[in-house]
Amino acid sequence: MAKKRSGGGLTGTQQAAKFLGVSVLSGAVLAGIALPAAGALGLAAKGTVEGFDEIPSNLKTPPLSQRTTILDSEGGTLATVYSRDRKVVPLEKISPYMQKAIVAIEDSRFYEHGAIDLKGVLRAINRNAQSGGVSEGASTLTQQYVKNVFVEEAGDDPEKVAQATQQTIGRKVRELKYAIQVEEELGKKKILENYLNITFFGQQAYGVEAASQRYFSKRAADLKVEEAAMLAGLVQSPSRYDPVNDLQEATKRRNVVLQRMADVKDISQAEADRAMATPVKLKVKAPKNGCITAVDGAGFFCDYVRKTILTDPVFGKTVEERQKLWNLGGLTVRTTLDPRAQEAANKAAVAKINEDDKVAASVVQVQPGSGKILSMGQSRPYGLDQKQHQTTLNLAVGSKMGGTTYGFQVGSTFKPITAAAALEKGLSPAQSFSTGAQINVPENSYTRCDGKPAGYANWEVNNELKSETGTWDMTSALGKSINTYFAKLEQMAGLCETITMAKKVGYERELGKKVKQSPSITLGSVEATPLDMAAVYATFANRGTYCTPIAIESIKTADGEKLKVPRTECSRAMSERTADTINQMLKGVVEDGTGTKAGLSDRDNAGKTGTTNDRKDAWFVGYTPNLSTAVWVGDDVGEKQSMYNITIGGEYYGKVCGGCLPGPIWKIAMTGALNASETPSFAPISVPRGEKPEDKEKEKEKPKPGDDEKPGRDKPGFPEITLPPDLIGGGSSRGGGNGR
Repeated sequence: MAKKRSGGGLTGTQQAAKFLGVSVLSGAVLAGIALPAAGALGLAAKGTVEGFDEIPSNLKTPPLSQRTTILDSEGGTLATVYSRDRKVVPLEKISPYMQKAIVAIEDSRFYEHGAIDLKGVLRAINRNAQSGGVSEGASTLTQQYVKNVFVEEAGDDPEKVAQATQQTIGRKVRELKYAIQVEEELGKKKILENYLNITFFGQQAYGVEAASQRYFSKRAADLKVEEAAMLAGLVQSPSRYDPVNDLQEATKRRNVVLQRMADVKDISQAEADRAMATPVKLKVKAPKNGCITAVDGAGFFCDYVRKTILTDPVFGKTVEERQKLWNLGGLTVRTTLDPRAQEAANKAAVAKINEDDKVAASVVQVQPGSGKILSMGQSRPYGLDQKQHQTTLNLAVGSKMGGTTYGFQVGSTFKPITAAAALEKGLSPAQSFSTGAQINVPENSYTRCDGKPAGYANWEVNNELKSETGTWDMTSALGKSINTYFAKLEQMAGLCETITMAKKVGYERELGKKVKQSPSITLGSVEATPLDMAAVYATFANRGTYCTPIAIESIKTADGEKLKVPRTECSRAMSERTADTINQMLKGVVEDGTGTKAGLSDRDNAGKTGTTNDRKDAWFVGYTPNLSTAVWVGDDVGEKQSMYNITIGGEYYGKVCGGCLPGPIWKIAMTGALNASETPSFAPISVPRGEKPEDKEKEKEKPKPGDDEKPGRDKPGFPEITLPPDLIGGGSSRGGGNGR
């Protein structure tokens, strides 16, 4: 008597022996080939036996591609992303009706035969011979599972999918060999579980759990008999029997499955009749896949997370390894995104700029000291429909991460970097220069890091207004954004020292470029990204320590394994004293300088405006001790246009400046993101001020010691320059932005 296995059927060895006896017949039938003559049988038999001997003994079953869930820092779901919408569940979490239905309709003798159903093979051969063609196949549920494994392993590669599904005897022989091994190693229950998790049920749903959610908005464990029968009927042809597109055809197929369940005694005929009389009641849940489903405008951040996984070597040494990890999915990605900050950034981005305006806004926030990216907001919605003004271009980052190729000139927001380089070299904040509104500076007075002159022409530098002539120290020059002052300060600090400081604070990190060694960099002629600038200013807030931006806190696989993730790398860029001094000087910008429209009244805050040549880019970058935010406004489509005489967000601007549009956007973002109960202060420090010529004259008239005023007390403040209020801008790099 033949030895039986616990799951029913012969042992693997006995199956193999019987298989060799009927390999020609089974191989041909399963390949869908009608056997025409005995001569062909001989060839097939020879090829099949030899092929069987050459098949490797181990079946490599790939892990199943599943959904990846992206979470914010508090555990809320941002988006669900997948190449296969699937959630693997154990057999005990699948309705018994579903288990019986799929077996009844696909392989009713599943528990009685081994990997190959010899009765089914012979029956199929007989019927095919009678019909003169191929009217019936004989694949067991195990063989179907193996075939699905091949298809899953092929992924989205059309060539590999074709190889996995080609109707050849060679492939069928390999499939049969693997089916024997699977039966031996897994057993019936595990095969059924795997089959129900791998099979495609239409409507982008892979596996029974995803299918149950898609069609009925319920768990697979809760499927009723009529619902289970409908899903089981889909497997043969998901498109033909799709109830969403053809309910009548789907109902007919469901009833076939129900009758089959009654025929094999899985349910009574009365149960089958009642179920067949029940109308199909769908509760379709539309597939939500990708970053386009992210809430509060977080699609750009979501895509940044995806790009991080696809590009960072920590997730795999090669592009192929990283792509495989992402496609496999099943990940739970906990990100750094703060839901409150994201809501505020998104609200700010659209508060002053409409999605169909000629220009766009980018708002990005970074936490000082940790490098955590807390938000990414944009005035144009994330998506692919250009008619709806959607875009997938992330204006906050460089092209490698889904953003701009060239970045944006940063204008006067670069000036604090020059100031930091000067302070690190030992120059005092009291360093003063007297200039006109326009000066010419020899380029050979600036030295590059290779020791060579920066050029041999004269660099013409202009202030924003012709009235901006006089004497300034570092504090007042930052407050009024005086170009001529910073051209001279860069001479004293050194071009190379300024470039070195820019590198230390992460300038142009996102663009992956070497910082251009041009004197005009001090006026913001060299491009960067909003994320870079937020991280640069976070360095000042963090008292001189720069931390690389990060977007991911942790990742778990479907099996609960923790993956390594990129960690922020922090390094000292400048002394604490230098950073503290910059903080105090930039407080003046928002208190009574070019950024007064951005200033926060309830806490220490600092920042800098920036406007580039011809007002093609406008910035405000600012911070508190616990939050750094960069806002950019400009043309994001085609050739950049100047922002003169332009209507934005329904408001007319004669000329856009850093303080009049990005500044108010910044204020909205900061106010919404910050907790009113947390108001840390900048470290106190005394910032020396320079003397103005008029101060020296007043000094002569001061009372002698012993009178009411003490000698030597400086009166802080900016030069007494009267400016038309509607002309105060962000310190244009006009005359410097292009290195003139």
